[in-house]
Amino acid sequence: MIERWSRDQVLALAPDASSQKAAQGIAAPGKWSSRGTTGTVLYGECKGSGAKPYLACVDLTEPAYRCSCPSRKFPCKHALGLLLMWSADGVPETQAAPQWVTEWQEARAERAAKAAARLDAARAKAAASAPAGTSAESEAAADSQADVAQPGPSTGASGHRQGAAGPGAGLGTGASGQGQGAAGPGVSGGAESPRHARVASGLAEVERWLADQVRQGLAGAAEHDCDGLAKRLIDAQAPGLAGIVSRLAQVRAEDDWPGRLLEEYALINLLAVAYRRRAELPGPLAQTVLIRTGFPVTREEVLAGSAVRDHWDVLGRREEVQDGLTARRVWLRGRRSGRPALILSFAPQGRPLDASPVTGTVIDADVAFYPGAAPLRALIATHHGTLAAHGAAAEPGPAAPRAAAEAGPAGPRGAVPQAVPPGLSPEQALDEVAGALAEDPWTESWPLVLAGVVPERTSLGGLPLHPRSRDPWRLIAVSGGHPLTVAAEWTPQGVRPLTTWDDEGTAVIV
Repeated sequence: MIERWSRDQVLALAPDASSQKAAQGIAAPGKWSSRGTTGTVLYGECKGSGAKPYLACVDLTEPAYRCSCPSRKFPCKHALGLLLMWSADGVPETQAAPQWVTEWQEARAERAAKAAARLDAARAKAAASAPAGTSAESEAAADSQADVAQPGPSTGASGHRQGAAGPGAGLGTGASGQGQGAAGPGVSGGAESPRHARVASGLAEVERWLADQVRQGLAGAAEHDCDGLAKRLIDAQAPGLAGIVSRLAQVRAEDDWPGRLLEEYALINLLAVAYRRRAELPGPLAQTVLIRTGFPVTREEVLAGSAVRDHWDVLGRREEVQDGLTARRVWLRGRRSGRPALILSFAPQGRPLDASPVTGTVIDADVAFYPGAAPLRALIATHHGTLAAHGAAAEPGPAAPRAAAEAGPAGPRGAVPQAVPPGLSPEQALDEVAGALAEDPWTESWPLVLAGVVPERTSLGGLPLHPRSRDPWRLIAVSGGHPLTVAAEWTPQGVRPLTTWDDEGTAVIV
């Protein structure tokens, strides 16, 4: 049986505030002609304006949603209302679900099996072709734009260091699908591709532009000086760096802009010089430079690589709208590996994003990382199930039949983890962040779990809070002056609390 989510966890799934309000309006038994749960799936028939009720169901193992209503929001108010009733123990348990629910589950399991077969075939093909790979083939993969995701905003949740959140997190940009230890496209001594020549020319102009900006002094920097340069970088096929440059105007408009602007100039210059000298860099760092610049890495290439199976705590999520796109960041951290991961997804504004894991839950999953010096951005390759807290058994997901055989020597075994994730002291957390910055100096955010910290108005365990996260009254209220475990996002401007856990181990989204 899936452990019941809290009201906070359910409302955090809503696509907007209006959906939250609408869901609360129908989260009453009188609005539903029937409802039930089998332990892994919720279902119900909600009275609508038409003659027929809306059929809504939720697979709690992913989660996944289905509703017959015409709403384009995802999840819709009916799925959210059903979840709210379930969180309040208002949905009765049943032995079996109706046929329309089981048909939906069977269809999802069939699609999951086909996806798993395609993934196995891609991994086998990648393993067979890896020894025969050549530098020329790597160059061709880097130059190909056919599979590049639609470029998105380059500003992270912190609004600082507007590069991607981690290697491969270039918001629609990346490097070619080389293995992590490979030098990556353009690193070998072979002839430069036409695209590399264009990018090199564009980055040379960036270096000249930066030298002029520093020579004339920061006081002479106009608010939109960078717009023309960003457009020329797009023409030079360096979209990653173009996104960073185009948002310098936001830095220029802030109160503490002189120091911030100089810091951004330094990071941009470092990236331009690193690209020019990438042949001298270690392979993973060279890949990071290409990713930050804007070379593509496809989803298929990432999934075809190796994956890390672990019990992953879902620490929190943030959503931002910029340049007509909604970007969602979901932070994970492995219980056994201790590795952080960022699941990044995009959708045009007003369109639904894909289903993401629920904050405060623990999932058993294979996670595949994008390549780079400090891998952070990742994809969930296989979701084996959602784990219950306090030693209960895991509920299998659509890929569960493969789980036991594929866990491997390092796969999760034994007791299911406790509700509150293991944390670090502030000193240990800073050491971890320092290590990430040493590997990838363009890192703009990093997920942490801080243990035994007392929140204050401007700090958390002695670490300064991000200006937008100061006065965290809800977090302070949960603490009551006592130490807490808090999941937070580190940024150069300070930490941003995501989630905490109360005395009963219930996740509280802050």
